[in-house]
Amino acid sequence: MTQTVVERTAQHIAESVQQASRATSAVADAIEDGVGVVRRAAKQGGDVAEEFLNDTTQRIQRHPVLTVATTFAVGFAAGALIGWMIKRR
Repeated sequence: MTQTVVERTAQHIAESVQQASRATSAVADAIEDGVGVVRRAAKQGGDVAEEFLNDTTQRIQRHPVLTVATTFAVGFAAGALIGWMIKRR
């Protein structure tokens, strides 16, 4: 009888170890998949930012006067808004 209790306990321990091993493997796979997704997203984000920068550079080179006028208008509007906010206080 003692032998059967010990054998059953050993069997339960072996099953628990197998389940823990499978769970750990599943978690490791999930983390690895997550890292892959993050890497792809970062690469795509970098590609989009680079493309946006290239497009902006080309647009500035094609329309320099419009760029200067727009920059002046935005700066003037921001200055007026800040001045108005300070004046209200």
